[in-house]
Amino acid sequence: MKRVYQWGLLAGGLVLAGLAAGGMVRAEETVTEAQPPLPEVALTITDQTGRSHAFRVEVASTPRQQEVGEMFRKEIKPDHGMLFVWPAPQESAMWMRNTFISLDMIFIDDQNRIHAIEEHTTPLSEGIISSHGPVRAVLELPAGTAERLGLVVGNRIVSDALPGGAH
Repeated sequence: MKRVYQWGLLAGGLVLAGLAAGGMVRAEETVTEAQPPLPEVALTITDQTGRSHAFRVEVASTPRQQEVGEMFRKEIKPDHGMLFVWPAPQESAMWMRNTFISLDMIFIDDQNRIHAIEEHTTPLSEGIISSHGPVRAVLELPAGTAERLGLVVGNRIVSDALPGGAH
């Protein structure tokens, strides 16, 4: 029997979950170090008051980049993060395996709005963090960012990296 993996486990690797919208992926090698910096794009979150918050985010676009994510990194600058965009909306399940820093995970729906927020994730945890419904993308920011900026479900996200989200 062939095992397949669903992309969606961002901050630490893959989770065995079945078939993903983007296809099948097999875990092939153990990750032992942080990946080099990925290409960056601008991203803006507009809060409920109309105030915009600008970020520079790395885009994890290949299966391997998405698998490694923020693993083994020691810091993320306050106005930086990492963005994972799925080919189509899907349930996302993540963990913090080999991720040394706490994150805020922002789940983004197909309308480029915040669907859910998981704040202050636990470093190195293998507990599953769920999107609680289909999402088009996930944004990882330094822990405390969502609270500091007052981000809530429904806030709009704009980035050239998101479908229909030209900056």
